[in-house]
Amino acid sequence: LKPVVSMAVAIVLYEGSLTLKISDIRGHGKVVRNLVTIGLLITWFIASASAAWLLGWDLLLAALFGAIVTVSGPTVIIPLIRSIRPTKSVSTVMRWEGILVDPLGAILAVLVFDFIVVTQTAATPGQLLSTFGLIVAGGVGLGVVAGHAFGIVLRKHWLPDYLRDFAALAAVILVFSLAESMAHESGLLTVTVMGVWQANMRNVDFEDILDFKESLTLVLVAGLFIVLAARIDLEAVMALGGTAVVLLLVLQFIGGPLRAFTCSIGSELKWQERALLGWIFPRGIVAAAVSALFALRLEEMGYPGADKLVPMVFTVIVGTVVIQSLSGRLIASWLGIRDPDPTGVLVVGANPVARFYGKALQEAGHRVLLASMNWRGISKARMAGLPVFYGSAVSSYGERHMNLLGLGKLLALSYRPGLNELACVKYRYEFGMQSVYTVRQSDQAHEKHQISGEAAGRLLMDGTRTIEDLEQLVHGSPETRTTEITDNFSIDDYQKTHPDNVILFVTSEDGIIRFPLGDDRIKEGDRVTAVIQPAAQD
Repeated sequence: LKPVVSMAVAIVLYEGSLTLKISDIRGHGKVVRNLVTIGLLITWFIASASAAWLLGWDLLLAALFGAIVTVSGPTVIIPLIRSIRPTKSVSTVMRWEGILVDPLGAILAVLVFDFIVVTQTAATPGQLLSTFGLIVAGGVGLGVVAGHAFGIVLRKHWLPDYLRDFAALAAVILVFSLAESMAHESGLLTVTVMGVWQANMRNVDFEDILDFKESLTLVLVAGLFIVLAARIDLEAVMALGGTAVVLLLVLQFIGGPLRAFTCSIGSELKWQERALLGWIFPRGIVAAAVSALFALRLEEMGYPGADKLVPMVFTVIVGTVVIQSLSGRLIASWLGIRDPDPTGVLVVGANPVARFYGKALQEAGHRVLLASMNWRGISKARMAGLPVFYGSAVSSYGERHMNLLGLGKLLALSYRPGLNELACVKYRYEFGMQSVYTVRQSDQAHEKHQISGEAAGRLLMDGTRTIEDLEQLVHGSPETRTTEITDNFSIDDYQKTHPDNVILFVTSEDGIIRFPLGDDRIKEGDRVTAVIQPAAQD
């Protein structure tokens, strides 16, 4: 069992370490930098001291528990941010703290665990320091060499694309095994350093590997949970009793706020934003995975209290997720830092049609974001002053790095029907089925090529215009004009006065965007944005 769990945790830590780029720590402000350094140490100290005092654990086991619960992670923090919808300043800090603290906390936990293992075998303080130093030096050294070597393989494209994922998996297992044979218990540190080094190499593309590793990590963690559930001693869980709840409350009400307010001293964050930053810090996959392995190994060594480590960590994981997910919206609203209902539009594509729609939406006062892997189109959109994301809107990379705050609708306008359909399928759960739109492609005129209404979004203009029709419509960048529908000027009057105008979208009085279909009723107070045809301009 131990080798299987060890390999699984090694893969989880390698995947997490691939997200740690040193430039991101420097590039996202003083608050983020403080949170992943000073804040990490504050959380470690408070959690360790609380475990030692409340649970009566020895200092080493308490320090290991404290190190494990310093880890959050994007898989758990990003869904919370999207649900709570805090203001941009605090949501940006939350997102990047979750991404960056994940591998840093894991490294701290591995170092503490290695130190505990050495204390059980070393006879003298000198032997303890030399053995621990060998583990750290060997792990870091081999990790750097392995990460650099595999990074060069990826940079030089020595592997075919279809082998990159499996080569990375094989490399992690090989390096982990080699490290363990050189210095016992150095494998986890080695693969973590390997991932960090590889992530910070220039001109190394590993996003496809990261996507594969994320999917594999979910499967591995699910398996670990099953193994853990079968091994957890219910008596040990019950023995924690109310003390575990008290420790959870200490982390929630003391550790979090102290971390946030200390690390944001001198920043421009308002006290309300600091309060929410201190309240929201859920624990997730990495904490669960490493606690499983560490507890298993410590129990084999006969370490006292090791059987209580996993129940306590899971109490913190479940407790923080439940408390913060149930209360996050209410607290953000009470503090007055919750964004209103999202009215912006995510546009998939950067072709002329996508850029035209994006510019029209922007000029009408709506937030818009264009996402595409077409560098030329993205460059033109950026030159036009449009916010852009260079990457796939349906990738895990996009899920981590795209800021969807303020966006509530999808407009899939890519030339690739498959991409449009994938985007609609993905974002109908994010925005709702009624808020995802796509466009009919010319080769979809036949029924066998139609995108299923159950599988994708609603067709713009009821499917009466194809993407090619829209491209002809926007050729030459025609003028767009917004007209308010009033009691004296109804939509019927508008259509009689401007029969050649093509309506792009409608904005209601409360700022909600609609892309009108046949059954849409445009009423008084709505603002109609349409393309002015040359004949109408004349």
